[in-house]
Amino acid sequence: MTDAIHADIATIGRINAVPAILQVICETTGMRFAAVARVTDSNWTACAVLDTLGFGLTAGGELDVATTLCHEIRSTHQTIVIDKASEDEQYCRHHTPQLYRFESYISVPVFRTDGRFFGTICALDPLPAALKGSAIQPMMESFARLLAIQIESEEGAQRTEQALRKERAMAEVREQFIAVLGHDLRNPLFAITAGAELLTQRLQDDQQRTIAQHILTCGRRASQLVRDVLDFARGRLGAGIPLNLQACPDLAEGLRHVASELQQVHPQRRIVLDIGDIGGLYCDRERVTQLLSNLIANALTHGDPQGPVAVKAALQAGEFVLSVHNHGAPIAVQTLAQLFQPFSRPLSQVPQQGLGLGLYIANQIALAHGGRMEVLSNEHNGTLFSFRLPLGQPGAPAAPPAST
Repeated sequence: MTDAIHADIATIGRINAVPAILQVICETTGMRFAAVARVTDSNWTACAVLDTLGFGLTAGGELDVATTLCHEIRSTHQTIVIDKASEDEQYCRHHTPQLYRFESYISVPVFRTDGRFFGTICALDPLPAALKGSAIQPMMESFARLLAIQIESEEGAQRTEQALRKERAMAEVREQFIAVLGHDLRNPLFAITAGAELLTQRLQDDQQRTIAQHILTCGRRASQLVRDVLDFARGRLGAGIPLNLQACPDLAEGLRHVASELQQVHPQRRIVLDIGDIGGLYCDRERVTQLLSNLIANALTHGDPQGPVAVKAALQAGEFVLSVHNHGAPIAVQTLAQLFQPFSRPLSQVPQQGLGLGLYIANQIALAHGGRMEVLSNEHNGTLFSFRLPLGQPGAPAAPPAST
């Protein structure tokens, strides 16, 4: 049996309507064997069978096509109907009814939608049946047309699924390449930034020091882009954002440091902090501060340039809540649904820095902790991003119990 025949059997096997079609044929005609067959110039192969007769064929069973009437149907493309073979003028001496011991028989050709011959839908029984002139033939011919459409649809679905699997495999290779490339870039970038930082401290000439500072700034920015790409690749490849979970008594200090760094970069903006008592939270300090950095950077980029950016961190109602609020135009409804997707950013005519990974990575950090990101945005209240981390929930990080 060829691979093409195997594929055709599998295709017919996936079409849910086929068993129902064979059942209707048997119940309507009274015949006890019905099948969908793939017919070539040398073989008759059963693709689907309903056999209460004990004829002995199952899906995948083969017959020499020359021993069947389907050989003639393949040549003439015409339906064959026999009520009682032993008394039929054309088939009473034919070898097929004698070989397979049937009296009643009907077989209709099945053509693919492009006109190519596929095979037949047939039924037979050792007992005679009144088939000629009844509604059986047009019914089965309708089933043959329906089957052709179903075959085309199923094969199309299989091609789409194969293309999707291929695309997923290619995407995984691309993301692995990105991860390896990003990993290999870290060392030279570290050398560049370390060297530039040393030069800014030692150079006496202002012009030279300015150049070294520019190299340092660009190196740090490139390092951040590489870090974002690596985090993106980890998230997409299924490993997720790696965490180093531990008690973080200095988390508040880390959050203030992040806000201070961004304030220095944007001295014309105002970042307002409200950080409560969050000592002892069990989390990855570096990742939570990275999450905050991404949220503040997003607020500074897209918020009202004249308005403040408010940062709040607190333990409340059994959750650690870290939020960043800014004023300005609300986020469009159609954008909200894609906000935490990679490379997502609001449409703008103005060139924007970065890869559009900041909110995606923030969301991945939240998910890795067992928490979630939320966003509220409207015209009156501006935009509020919140990282919510349940305390004491199964599988979620929590503040460790107080010592006694």
